[in-house]
Amino acid sequence: MSAVALLLPGGHETSARKPSFLAAAAVRSLGRGLARAGRDDGLAVHTVHYRVGGWNGPEAQLARDAEWAADEVVRRYGDVPVCFAGLDMGGRAALRAAGHTAVESVVALAPWLPEEDVAAPPEPVKQLVGRRVLVVHGTNDERTDPELSFRLAARAKKVNRDVCRFEVHSDGHRLSQHHAEVLALAANFVQGSLFGHPLARPVEDALAAPPPLGLRMPLAAGFGKSLR
Repeated sequence: MSAVALLLPGGHETSARKPSFLAAAAVRSLGRGLARAGRDDGLAVHTVHYRVGGWNGPEAQLARDAEWAADEVVRRYGDVPVCFAGLDMGGRAALRAAGHTAVESVVALAPWLPEEDVAAPPEPVKQLVGRRVLVVHGTNDERTDPELSFRLAARAKKVNRDVCRFEVHSDGHRLSQHHAEVLALAANFVQGSLFGHPLARPVEDALAAPPPLGLRMPLAAGFGKSLR
């Protein structure tokens, strides 16, 4: 085992209850895709099981659980690179906990991010410095606002060039219409960021392009077929 992808399921803005089974099930196909793509390189894939299912304001419990999981990776496997791959509220946890020293990269799919509030500090981005970051969002997402992920990516890009964001046109929160393309994109990004494999040309272009071009990169239908 030479690297680890930690899957971070979705959650709720506020909840003291145990996470639902459905939240973990939603990242299962992502985990299978990453495990299949990284098998020859020795990638281990684990799902993080939160203590409670809520972010819960300043406690940021899902991010704290992500950091704990990264600590566990170090304890179990030693000094290996880690990728946080989160969906929905798990995407926010992945971005927030990225400052952990073991983390090399972050994949945030349809991340739930808070509305901007002049009375509250903005979502931090400095912890993303030195990490490769991929954000993917459907343009028709009615649960998590894609404009908020664009704004966060734009702020992150100012302190870290290795940030890109792909838009999945006409897709919703579950990214189900272009599921295969999203999985292929995530797998290519993880293989590149953890093992140094070549990134697909659209990913290279998105990382290299100045804002807003590299943060509104359209995910082409059929992405991944030419990578097989």
